[in-house]
Order: sequence, then C-alpha cells, then structure tokens
Amino acid sequence: MSVNYSALPEGAQPILSLRKVSKNFGAVAALTEIDLDVYPGEVVAIVGDNGAGKSTLVKTLAGAHSPTTGQIWFEGKEIVMKGPSDALELGIATVFQDLALCENLDVVANIFLGQEKSPLHLDETEMEVKAWTLLNELAARIPNVRDVVASLSGGQRQTVAIARSLLLNPKIIMLDEPTAALGVAQTAEVLNLIERVKEKGLGVIMISHNMQDVRAVADRVVVLRLGKNNGVFNADASNEVLIGAITGATDNAVSRREKRIAELEEQVEVTV
Repeated sequence: MSVNYSALPEGAQPILSLRKVSKNFGAVAALTEIDLDVYPGEVVAIVGDNGAGKSTLVKTLAGAHSPTTGQIWFEGKEIVMKGPSDALELGIATVFQDLALCENLDVVANIFLGQEKSPLHLDETEMEVKAWTLLNELAARIPNVRDVVASLSGGQRQTVAIARSLLLNPKIIMLDEPTAALGVAQTAEVLNLIERVKEKGLGVIMISHNMQDVRAVADRVVVLRLGKNNGVFNADASNEVLIGAITGATDNAVSRREKRIAELEEQVEVTV
C-alpha cells in the first residue's frame, strides 16, 4: 500500500469516510470491511476486476443498498441512508454508466428531470438560464440547450449527466465508468470535465477500468479485489503495481512487458 496525503490541505477533513463497511447478499459477501476516505477537491479512482465489488460500493454510497455492517460518516457525522433520496439530500450525487437520459427530450429537460422549476407551470426561462449557467461552469461544448439529447455525442451526453448531478449542489459526485465506449476526443472532454468539478472543491469518486484515464485525473487510486481493500496508491503508481494489486499476481503480461522495456532502455544507455 503506497499513498502520499501531503498534497491535501493541512488539517483537511474527509467529506466521506467508510469504516469496515460490509455488504452481504445472503451467503455471498459482496463487500468485506471496506475503508475509504474522500476529501474535498480530490479525485479518488476505484479500480478492480469484474466482481471486485465496485458496483456494490457505488450503490451503497448512492443509498440503493444498505450496508450489512460498518459505519459511514459524512462531514464528520455518522449517517444511515434508507434510500437514494437520503444520499441526494446529504450531497452525494451519482452518474451511472447508462446516464439515465431521455433521448427524446432536450438538454434543459434532461438536466431538470424530476427537479423541474414550478412543475405545475414550468418556468422554462429560469430553467434554461440555470442550464446554461451549469454548462458554462463546466466549459461544456454544447451548442444549444434546446437540442435533443439524441443528437449529442457521447461526451456531450456525459456532460449533460454531470451538469444534472450538480443541480442540487452536491459535495461528492460519483462517476461510474464515465469514459466507457467513448472515442479519444470525447474521453479527453470528459476528463476535462472531471478536472473542473474537482476545481469547484467537490470530492469525485471515479469508477474505471482504464488505467490511462485514472492516471490523467486521479489523486489516489483505491484497488478492490474480491470485495476487499487491496491497496491505496498514488496515481503515478506503475501499471505493474496496479495490475498486480487488481489481479493478485505480480507476474503477469504487463509486468513482463515493463521489465522487457526497462531492459531495452538499459541496453540503449550502455550502448550510448
């Protein structure tokens, strides 16, 4: 386990803390004694293989699952969430991988879905102004908030989902595989969005399989393996170290490749 907290402000307190959190589904232990801290203005990446417990952890923090045992602390107070509405009220917003957007509705309608201003008589002007404000804070590349979501790119749709999560002024945003199935340009756009959310002082929890994306924006990398903590690392940890923690094997294709590259570099240096 290798992590450096020196980059955090002196005396910083975590927004969210998990201590010994476990979640069982009958005889199946999906999470076992998970510890996790998330501080303001930092991106914590959670990585792990399929079945490592990432989705269960996200759903637990989103209020969809109640932990079987353990404690969750938010802003220094122990909390018990009985549903997703409790998480939203606390200030924990989640953008799931499917984004949950309505493709036949425009950007404004999607941002305010379920949170419409004066629902009995929609204040379209106020909603449009607020939508533009949120998107401008993210420096979003969306030409018109009256365009239907079906006409937007993958990166733009992710932008709309993130903007919607900011509507209730959360303290933490969880992003589940935010760059999955995106091209290079769209991935860069989403990673820039994550940086801007971080700059606003929010804590960001990012679930991802892509080590390159993780390194681009994460301050810390938390590895889950078989439902348990298996290390907390700086984002500059090598692929060999991270893959070893994820798979439980120190000798794998990645480690062998990096070893060959290091040997070749040494040979070049000797030749020169």
